[in-house]
Amino acid sequence: MTDEGPPGTDPDANPGADPGDDPGEISGADPGDDPGDNPGAGPADSGPPPHTPSPTEHEGRRISYARTFVRLLPALLLVAGAVYDYTTPSAFTAAPFFTAAPLVAAPLYSRRGTILTGLVTVAVVLLVHLQLGILGEADAITETVTVTTVSVLAVLINSLVRRSSEQLASAREIAEAAQRAVLPEPAERIGGFQIAARYEAAQADAFIGGDLYAVQDSPHGVRLVVGDVRGKGMGAVAAVAVVIGAFREAAEQEATLEAVAQRLERALAREGTRRDGIDAFEGFTTAVLAELPHGDGTVRVLNRGHPPPLLLYADGTVRPLLSGQPALPLGMAELGAWPDRADRAGFPGGATLLLYTDGVTETRDPHGRFYDLEERLEGRTFRDPRALLAAVSRDVRRHSGGHLTDDMALLAVRRP
Repeated sequence: MTDEGPPGTDPDANPGADPGDDPGEISGADPGDDPGDNPGAGPADSGPPPHTPSPTEHEGRRISYARTFVRLLPALLLVAGAVYDYTTPSAFTAAPFFTAAPLVAAPLYSRRGTILTGLVTVAVVLLVHLQLGILGEADAITETVTVTTVSVLAVLINSLVRRSSEQLASAREIAEAAQRAVLPEPAERIGGFQIAARYEAAQADAFIGGDLYAVQDSPHGVRLVVGDVRGKGMGAVAAVAVVIGAFREAAEQEATLEAVAQRLERALAREGTRRDGIDAFEGFTTAVLAELPHGDGTVRVLNRGHPPPLLLYADGTVRPLLSGQPALPLGMAELGAWPDRADRAGFPGGATLLLYTDGVTETRDPHGRFYDLEERLEGRTFRDPRALLAAVSRDVRRHSGGHLTDDMALLAVRRP
């Protein structure tokens, strides 16, 4: 790293400009998105291009249409049953239509809605039989009793589904609380810097996994960490908690970034002795630590086997902060010892530091091409860190066709 900005540019030339005024967004992204969250493509744009729905939008619309159809299905079944019963000879029965209506309503409607559907179904059956003049015949009575019995069962099913839904909602609340406890969202301003963080789990309905981030103000500057724990499940979550807990304590107490990294190393080593199985021998965490000293316009970065951070200048230039001395991930000290050495770079006003996990750069499109974050951000500007992360997240999902294969954590810091 060097102490200056990119050649031929003056990062401080326009620190007060609002990059959000530029109306485009990340290359390859959907131009129909909110331009406030996605920066401009350049002065050649003469107006908003036509909206092209992304694969995710197509999928969302299909799901919306399917849900609407399913919610209307009980009414459609009643209409179909009434028409079938009324237009066919009395030897034919529409009982399958009538029994299906309350059963379909049970998992979809409230208890009142399910009861109402059952009552309407029985009333329709009786009305059709009355119109056909077969109300007292054995087949008609059997059909009425069958529909009534199924309607009662539908109410019982609805009660069970509601109870399961309440238990699931409680589990989701607990998961959200765990995420807030382990990975709390940082404040929008810390130590004079603008901060934004974003976590997206690859597994549907999951809230936390093996990726981590943390921001801590300290007497030595604002310190940050972004990391990725090897493995999945609760073992990875436990390691995340260990790393973040050790980082917050070390960031306050240690005078150097190198000493912070060593504290994390020791914390993971202690955790490894308490874990059984393969994780006790092969567990490790890739991580990048950064330090923003108060008032000197620089950033110090220490990389432990993690994708390099990107420095986004106010003019749209993007520069990776490569490590001058590669080092092993945290938790692998038994394989060799290299002294940690942080690299320093200039961090001018208006610039944004972006840290991320490999869930971003290892995302593939349907043709197997990796997502090139540096290339996608080159020449783009963003009004604030939150807009940057929102745009990157959308662009990654478009690139993958809406299907992430790994968790994704993003942390952005801007010097005003």
